[in-house]
Amino acid sequence: MRGRLRLWFGLSDPVDRRAYVLNGAGLMFFKYAVDAAVVGAYTGRFWTPLQYVNSVTLLREQALSKLPSATMLGLALWTLPFLWIGFGMSLRRAADAGKSAWWALLFFVPVANYLLMAGLSLLPSAPVPAWRRAAPAPVVSDRLTSGLLGVAAALAITIPTVLLGVYFKKSYSAGLFLGTPFTIGYISAHVFNYRHPRTVGQTIEVVLIALGLATAALFFFAAEGAFCLALAFPLAAVVGVAGGIFGRAIALRGAEPPSHAGLAALFAPLLVLAEPRTPPPLQEVLTVVDIAASPQTVWRNVITFPDLPPPSERLFRIGVAAPLRARLDGSGVGAIRYCDFTTGSFVEPITAWEENRLLRFDITAQAPPMREWSPYRDVNPPHLDGYFRATRGEFRLLALPGGGTRLEGRTWYEVKMAPQPYWKLYSDWIVRTIHLRVLEHIKRLAENAKEG
Repeated sequence: MRGRLRLWFGLSDPVDRRAYVLNGAGLMFFKYAVDAAVVGAYTGRFWTPLQYVNSVTLLREQALSKLPSATMLGLALWTLPFLWIGFGMSLRRAADAGKSAWWALLFFVPVANYLLMAGLSLLPSAPVPAWRRAAPAPVVSDRLTSGLLGVAAALAITIPTVLLGVYFKKSYSAGLFLGTPFTIGYISAHVFNYRHPRTVGQTIEVVLIALGLATAALFFFAAEGAFCLALAFPLAAVVGVAGGIFGRAIALRGAEPPSHAGLAALFAPLLVLAEPRTPPPLQEVLTVVDIAASPQTVWRNVITFPDLPPPSERLFRIGVAAPLRARLDGSGVGAIRYCDFTTGSFVEPITAWEENRLLRFDITAQAPPMREWSPYRDVNPPHLDGYFRATRGEFRLLALPGGGTRLEGRTWYEVKMAPQPYWKLYSDWIVRTIHLRVLEHIKRLAENAKEG
C-alpha cells in the first residue's frame, strides 16, 4: 500500500502505460461512485457516467445548487487529491513516453483532458527514461537572483491574464481563479530551481512572494479592491503552492529545455480566453427565526419596516451592503417594495401576496453588493456590476402553537464567479447575514408591538 500511495502522491517514480491505465481507471470509477451517491442523496437525481464525464454538463448541473454549502465545499475538497494524482501521474507518464511533461497541463482543460489521457494510455515507454528518480541536492548559491527571476516571470504572466479575463472577456472564470495562480506557482518555481536546485520550503516562499506581489499589483493599480482579493487569496495560495511543487519537480527531475517552460507559461491566458461561458446555477439561501407574536403582527412588519439601527456586524463595517429599511408603494400583487441598503435600493415587484402567510417578489434592480476597500476614491472593479445578482425572494409566515410565528426568509441568487463551491461558501454567508439583520429587526418590532 505504501508503494501505491507513493505512486499516487509522490513525484519520484516514473509511470508506465500499465500503471497509468489501471490506477487512473480505478480512481475515476471510485470518485464517480462517491460523487453520484452524494448528489443523488440530496437531489434524488442519478448522474449517469456519460453525464458525469461531460464537463460542460457538469458545470451547468442545476442540481448542485440544491446542495448545502458545506456539502459543496466537501465535494470540492474531496476532488483535490484526485486532481493531484491525475496531474502528477500524467506529467510522469508523458516523461516516461519521451514527451514533454508540460503536456500534462491539458489535464485541466475540458475535453482536451480526455484526449490527453487517451493518448498517454496508448504511448509506449521511451527507451531512455526522461524522468529522474532522484532529484539533485539543493544548493545555496545565487538564490536571490533565481528568486527574483522566478517572481518576475510569474508577474509577467499574471497581469496580462487578469486583464484579458476581467476586462476583455469580462469573466471571473475557473481559468482566472485557478489557472492563473497555478501558472504563477509552476513558472516561478521552475525558474527558481532550473539552474540550481532549491528546497521545497524555499520554493514555496518564492511562490507565495510572487502571489503576494501579484495581489498587491492588482490592488495598487485599482484593478481590484481589497475585499475581493482577500477572499480570493486563500484559494490562490493553495493552488499556487501546488503548482510550485509540480514546477520544481519538472525542473529537477525532467529533461526539459527552458523553451518548454516558456510555452507552458501561456497556459493561463490561453485557458482564460478559450474557456466557454456557462450560466451559473441558481442558489437558494433560507434563514428562519421564531417570533413571539401573532402572524398578523409579524405581517405588518414584513411588508414595510422603519430604519434598522446602524450596522454593528463586522461584515457590514468593511463595506458589504447593509439593509436599512423597507417601504411599499401600493398593496397586493403588483405593488412595488423597495428595500434600501447602504449602497442603494433593491426594487421588488410583488408576485405573491397572501396576507399573514406569504410575501414573494422578484428583484428587477439592485444596489451594488458592496463598497470596495481601496486607496482610490472611485475604484469600481467589474465584479461589483452584475456578477452577484439576486433574482427573487420571499417571506413565509407559519403559525406556531401558543400564538407565535415562524418567519422564513428566502433569497435566490446567482454568482458569476468560479469555482462555484468556493464562492458559494462566501455568498451564502453574506446573504444569511443580511437575512438575520432583517429578520431580527422584524422580530424586535413585532414582539415590542405585542407587548405594547
